[in-house]
Amino acid sequence: MSRVIHLTSRIRPVAAYLATEDEAIDAAKRLAALFADGASLRDRERVLPHHEMEQVAQSGLLGITVPSEYGGTDISNPFLAEVVALLSEADSSIGQIPQNHFYILEVLRLAGTEEQKRYFFARALAGEHFANALAEPGPQQAGQITTRMVADGVGFRITGRKYYTTGALFCDWIAIFARDAEDRTVMAIVPRDADGVTVVDDWAGFGQRTTASGTVVIDNIYVPADAVVRHDQLFEQPATLGSLGQLLHAAVDLGIARAAFTDMIQFVRTRARGHLQLGIDKASDDPLTIARAGTVAVKIEAAAAMLERAGRKVDIAQVSPSQQVAREASLAVAAAKVLTTEAAIDASNALFELAGTSSTDEKLNLDRHWRNARTHTVHDPVRWKYHAIGDFHLNDSMPAPSGIF
Repeated sequence: MSRVIHLTSRIRPVAAYLATEDEAIDAAKRLAALFADGASLRDRERVLPHHEMEQVAQSGLLGITVPSEYGGTDISNPFLAEVVALLSEADSSIGQIPQNHFYILEVLRLAGTEEQKRYFFARALAGEHFANALAEPGPQQAGQITTRMVADGVGFRITGRKYYTTGALFCDWIAIFARDAEDRTVMAIVPRDADGVTVVDDWAGFGQRTTASGTVVIDNIYVPADAVVRHDQLFEQPATLGSLGQLLHAAVDLGIARAAFTDMIQFVRTRARGHLQLGIDKASDDPLTIARAGTVAVKIEAAAAMLERAGRKVDIAQVSPSQQVAREASLAVAAAKVLTTEAAIDASNALFELAGTSSTDEKLNLDRHWRNARTHTVHDPVRWKYHAIGDFHLNDSMPAPSGIF
């Protein structure tokens, strides 16, 4: 773009190009194998994954949703969800960090100008990472935006404070959400190191500890006009923005469920003890333990199947964005989010239930799975997914399009 400031403070190799969906899955599996070994230590010591996120960037995964006409893989959503689930199974913080990146690229696909698409999609293909500055600590209602963008010559000025800015410490670009003079929601994309932008590492959640979802302070920063995207108009027509964002959140939860289940199986097989009074020599021979493990396995498989189905629904809605198919995508994703939430919570609870007291040893840090599941699954009110689905079937009523539905 002619007037957007390009990052010049850091030079790095151009990211790998992933030509197919299978290549994207292979890249995610390779990175997951690397990330899994250090995940517990990073969580325990809160070691932020700067190096790991650079590996993600260099792998080419940050460009896989770029449309093919702009040189990208244009990966289908079931494959995209599986990429996020694979990373999340290895380290759920790393899996969550790119979620906003893919959301921002979807905003650009749906609402960006041709110039914005050419420029920013090229940046994503080069391995540059986009993070968001959306949520605000002040408003009484979640989702309310009070930050204002005011005109200044041919551009704009923004001042505000944001929190839950997942990945902002690792990114190259920050998408700041604000209200313009007409009270419309806009997204302004600025370099992370722009004058007036400060990223504060003050995230203190007991789970997802290394997402660095802290605060961004915006002090009268200047934003060129060609870095601003109309965000509000995306909810005035059938679109996939909310369903895509929620699909990827569900993928994170699926990854957490798989990780907890894997550790539970390993512990019960190798370390959990039998019971003298019950005449059980090995924990893995306990019929009730076997049945409980089967119950969790079925729930995870159901969640994975629903996530894949929902991803296909989002694919259809992206190609043919009618009201009907957009509704079907939203409902399918809502159901997937319910199931992945339940699978993550159930699997992380079952780990301790079946593995026994010795699994609670702090040195093992197995509680990170429950902490991660509990923290990530409250990102939006899942209880309202049930209501929305029931209201649709009973009353043919749907919630207004938004980032959470």
